[in-house]
Amino acid sequence: MPQETQEIRTVQIRNRAGMHARPAAAFVKLAGQYRAHVRVAKESLEVDGKSIMGVLMLAAEQGSELRVTASGDDAAQAVEALVELVDRGFGEA
Repeated sequence: MPQETQEIRTVQIRNRAGMHARPAAAFVKLAGQYRAHVRVAKESLEVDGKSIMGVLMLAAEQGSELRVTASGDDAAQAVEALVELVDRGFGEA
């Protein structure tokens, strides 16, 4: 039985407003484009990265560190894309 691929990266929220509704929606939409199972965590709270309510529950402010974890065939691509989205500040100033 083949081993399931897992990818984990940590990224810091850069945009001033943090992960409010619009950035959370962008994160969830992007995560949904991958087959991988995506989880995102802030401190001890870990949620489903494809759930808008879960991602909003993180209440991630500017400077917060998030741990993005994905498992499955396209886990590496999913994590890379999600980390890049956060690194770009979700396209916000």
